Amino acid sequence: MNTPTPRRETAQLDERATEIYAHLFQALADPTRLAVLQHLSYGEHRVRDLVEHVGLAQSTVSKHVAFLLECGLVTLRPEGRSSWYALAEPDATAGLVDAAEALLRATGTRATLCTHLRRPRPVTDVAAAG
Repeated sequence: MNTPTPRRETAQLDERATEIYAHLFQALADPTRLAVLQHLSYGEHRVRDLVEHVGLAQSTVSKHVAFLLECGLVTLRPEGRSSWYALAEPDATAGLVDAAEALLRATGTRATLCTHLRRPRPVTDVAAAG
């Protein structure tokens, strides 16, 4: 005698939340944007500083920084004719990178993003190192 398998109720997905998460993960999916985040973990940078660090055209770096800004991962501080960018939430970003590293390790991949992104240095240390 066959007994019917009980139907599982399908959870309703929050489409807006799904889009927001996808946008965040899209921001983290690009190597240039990850490089920008790594440099910003040292402290504020202007786009022209980031251009020197990542070795790409200013227009390319500006587009990546704008995407990170749109996602809320970085902040903008205007000063005169300059715009300074910084990590919006260094501790939360470090936590996310730590979690990603743990997930990679659990799935058999050992990879460590630069340690200063994982554990951002205090601003006073950055100023002293400069």
